[in-house]
Order: sequence, then structure tokens, then C-alpha cells
Amino acid sequence: MGKYVVRRLLQMMLVLFGASIILFLCLFVVPGDPIATSQGEGRQLDASTRAALERRYNLDKPLPQQYAGYVARLAQGDLGESYVYRRSVNTILKEKLGNTAKLALAAIVLMMALGIVAGVVAAVFRYSFLDVLVTLSTTVAIGVPTFVIGLALQNVFAINLGWLPLQGQSAGNRSIILPALALSAVDTALVSRLMRGTMSEVMRADYIRTAYAKGLSKRVVIFKHALRNSIIPVLTYLGIAFGGLLGGALITETVFNWNGIGLALVGAIQSQDNPIVLGVVTYGVLVFVLVNLVVDVAYAFLDPRIRLE
Repeated sequence: MGKYVVRRLLQMMLVLFGASIILFLCLFVVPGDPIATSQGEGRQLDASTRAALERRYNLDKPLPQQYAGYVARLAQGDLGESYVYRRSVNTILKEKLGNTAKLALAAIVLMMALGIVAGVVAAVFRYSFLDVLVTLSTTVAIGVPTFVIGLALQNVFAINLGWLPLQGQSAGNRSIILPALALSAVDTALVSRLMRGTMSEVMRADYIRTAYAKGLSKRVVIFKHALRNSIIPVLTYLGIAFGGLLGGALITETVFNWNGIGLALVGAIQSQDNPIVLGVVTYGVLVFVLVNLVVDVAYAFLDPRIRLE
């Protein structure tokens, strides 16, 4: 187990290195003038000010030297300084990371709770009204874009009914309900589909029939035997879905004006604030790899037959 974790951590470093090269090239090779864009529309810079800013952000050096400096700072945990805010990217993201983590955690809880429950119900009561209802609702959720779901939730629960706030975070914990529902909707539907398929297959297994033959109740068979073996593929999807949640946060945070790193990334892309873009993507890659590592290690605890080598 220990050797496996160390090997995966080394692989994580290679993934971060590769992602940083690709992103750095994409940001600094494409046409554009980040210095001029960061100053705001219509504002002109004199030659001396531009030269000073380029020296400050190492933009006057060749691209390989810029990347080497970026990697050197990244190795020390320094993500650089924002072109627009003139502040450390670490500080900016630290202020916003908690909000995004809170939203992502709420979405994961909803995704796993609602998706697993709906999938189990559909599998246990196959071809019933509940199964048809789950299948139809998940089909609709998968086919509708996240921003449309968010706008629909705002229209129903915020504008028409007035039960929940439309945007922002001024209403405390009530503010997170609609963004979390919008962010988790598609993944909840996919988890439900996956859970239904896996659970249906497990329920036809020989050891399930043996459990029934021993006189165990349906509740014990479902929750003690079938559910435990059915949930492993769902955990696999959780690792994949986490990357989707990070991407979906860009849309969700914009629709609901949620002050997280997704909203910061959208603003940074519009203003060509490359250090913030690099910082957000670096955080995203790091968290994505760590979550997948945790999921892999969890396999061994859920199913003793699995060995990590």
C-alpha cells in the first residue's frame, strides 16, 4: 500500500509538470497583450510604464526563461502576482477556495445521497413506476446543460416562489442550496443510472440468492451484501466526476454569482490575468489527482479482493 501511494504521488508530480507546460504555452503563445488588457479598456500605457510592468512580471524575458521562473516559484508554493489586482495569487485563491470547496462538497453530498438512493430504489423495484420515474428524470437531467438547470431553479424557487435567494451568499447556508443542486444535477443522474445498472446485476448474483436462501431479510441482503459491492463503480465515477464539478463550478458560480475560484477564473480569462488562470488550473489538477488517489485506496477497504500493487 505504501509503495503504491508513493508511486501515485510521483505520477501526480509528472501530471502537474505536464499540465503546467501545456497551459503555460497556451496562455503565453496565443495572441494578446495581457499587460494592456489588465489595465482596463481605453487606458493607455506609456512606454516606461509598460517596460516596468514587463520587468516586474518577467514578460521581457524569453518564453523558456519565463517558464523556468514559474516552475521555480511553483516549487516554493508561490503562484505569482496578479496582473490586475497587484496581489499574490495565493492570497486571492485562498480567499475564494473555501467558497468553492463548500459548494463542491455540498454538490458531492447531494450527488452521492440522491444518486445512490434513486439508483437503489430503481434497481430493487425494477420496471415499476418508481423505476420509470427515475429513468425519465435522469434522462432529462443528463440532457439539459448546467446553466439551463441553474436558470430554471432561479426562476422557480427564487423569482416565482421566493423561497431561496437568487444570487450571492448574503443569505447564509440558504444561499448554497440552488447552486449545489444545479452543480450536482447531471452527476446525480449519472450516479443513479450507474447505481441502478450495477445493483441490478449484483441482485442476480449467486451469493445474493444464497443469502435469501439462508432466510436473511430483504433489507439485510440489500444494504449489507448488495449495496457494498455495487458502490465500488460509483466511487470510480466519483473520482472522474470531481473534475467535472471543478469545470461545472465555472458555469454555476457565474450564474449564481458565487464568489469562488470558478468566478475568479472567468474574470481572469476575460482580463488575460494569466497568473490567476495558471493558479486555478494548478489547484484543480492537484485536487483532481489527490481525490482519485483517495478513491483508489478506498477500493481496498470496500473490497478485500482488491490489492493495490
